[in-house]
Amino acid sequence: MSRFDALARSLERNRITRRQALWLLGAGTAALSGCAASPVTGKTILVGMSEAQEKLADAQVAPHQFSQDLGAIQDETVNRYVAELGKRMGGLTHRPLMPYSYRVLNANYVNAYTFPGGAMGITRGILAELDDEAQLAALLGHELGHVNARHAAQRQGQSLIAQAALAGLNVAAQDSNWGGVMAIGGQIGASALLASYSREHEREADALGQAYLVKAGYPATGMVRLHQLLVDEEKAAPSLLRTMFSTHPMSHERMQAAQAAADNQYHVSNSQDARRERFMDSTASLRRIRPTINACKNGETAMAAKQYTMAQVEFESAIAKTPRDYASNLRMAQCLQAQGETGRAGTYASVAREIYPQEAQAHKLSGVLALQQRDPGSAFEHLDRFDRLLPGDAGTTFLKGIALEGIGNRQAAAQHYLAYLRQSQQGNAAQYSYSRLKAWGVVK
Repeated sequence: MSRFDALARSLERNRITRRQALWLLGAGTAALSGCAASPVTGKTILVGMSEAQEKLADAQVAPHQFSQDLGAIQDETVNRYVAELGKRMGGLTHRPLMPYSYRVLNANYVNAYTFPGGAMGITRGILAELDDEAQLAALLGHELGHVNARHAAQRQGQSLIAQAALAGLNVAAQDSNWGGVMAIGGQIGASALLASYSREHEREADALGQAYLVKAGYPATGMVRLHQLLVDEEKAAPSLLRTMFSTHPMSHERMQAAQAAADNQYHVSNSQDARRERFMDSTASLRRIRPTINACKNGETAMAAKQYTMAQVEFESAIAKTPRDYASNLRMAQCLQAQGETGRAGTYASVAREIYPQEAQAHKLSGVLALQQRDPGSAFEHLDRFDRLLPGDAGTTFLKGIALEGIGNRQAAAQHYLAYLRQSQQGNAAQYSYSRLKAWGVVK
């Protein structure tokens, strides 16, 4: 029996659902999980990941999530400022030797998150709302708290990686024609990928973050004011904070706990300088485009509600304010694509590629748009560029197969379909891949 026949039989006999796959991996995690001493308390905690696995999760998954959030901003001053502050605070934690990394992302929504090994992303949407360095230090301290208490390892273990991998396989092909590919997968959102932390974990991260904040020489009230800002934002525009609150449950109780700690055990710290002037100087270039960020944020909210005309107006406003803004041009391309205007969408995607050629998402979008316009040669070039910038995306493997089939390279297309099927045996893309392999006699 050939390996292709074996694969075919596996596909036909042994399909498992996403729920079953998660259960199986979860069972494996349970078998591999064990006890470890908490780096914070020294007490025994049950974890499903070793420290090496925490770092591996970052290496495998974090680059994809950061790209989904449109990559690090193209502002060396701001990125360096945040990274230097993070480095200083990371050295004061219970796990100072973890490979912490920090970047401000082009995402417009309000959030910050970290992976188990300390790879941290802060959206430009939240950084533009902060008032001083103490608030930023509180934000970084909170995320450092999650890493140091090993919350992801306790909550999810290896199933975190499984969820990310399975989420990345959600590719939809509308019909058997490469020109009919209408949607792509690989949309790994932080709210789905990272554990939705319990309130107990959030309280612990707050407490640790506030301790690190004070240890770094900031007033403990920085944590209180960070919470107040988020509570106020949630009241003003709850939909814009939905993602953050799905990963970081917020409550007045948490703000009150931070206030009590500032008033009591950390009261001496409150005479410390919040370093507002340094924060303002270091983030001035980002705050100058705050109207652009807000317009993008409004456009994304409208897009989520399928109010495409309203979204387009917002993105047009963002581009008028900052013509060379990567996020604005990419979102406009996506908005036009959603309205079936693939030609105009391609123009904006091309501008986005020119603005930020090192970021992968504009290349992927350009590839999909080229497929929709029945230009498989260009599609393959763009998708291959994405693949080289951000390898490991199963959806791109499938789409490259579609493009190769479109240009008549059946052998290479078959290799890509096989590669995709090794990662996913469910959904329209898997069914299409298998049907083409069967029609070509690669499997029987």
